[in-house]
Amino acid sequence: MPRSLSFAAVSVLHALATGAAYGFEVIDSTGLPSGTVYPALGRLERDGFVTSSWEDAAIAQEEKRPPRRYYKLTAPGVRLLNEQVVRYRALKPVTAKGRA
Repeated sequence: MPRSLSFAAVSVLHALATGAAYGFEVIDSTGLPSGTVYPALGRLERDGFVTSSWEDAAIAQEEKRPPRRYYKLTAPGVRLLNEQVVRYRALKPVTAKGRA
């Protein structure tokens, strides 16, 4: 059975797959708070679904900001994302029949 991820983790993977490259971009893309995004990125990296690297500090210094940590999906991360997208799409809308 495929691994099951939270909707937040799937959203983080999807954001990376669609162009978000660093934490604040993932936050902007998903609408999730930093307290959800950064722990999810850490777990996904720990489990081998995401890799990360720090940008050159000189670039950040030139732009007068802290260095960014850039994230990329791994091949297993892409496979997991595709499995999870199918899982969530399998959910069907329901109606509240008989409910007040």
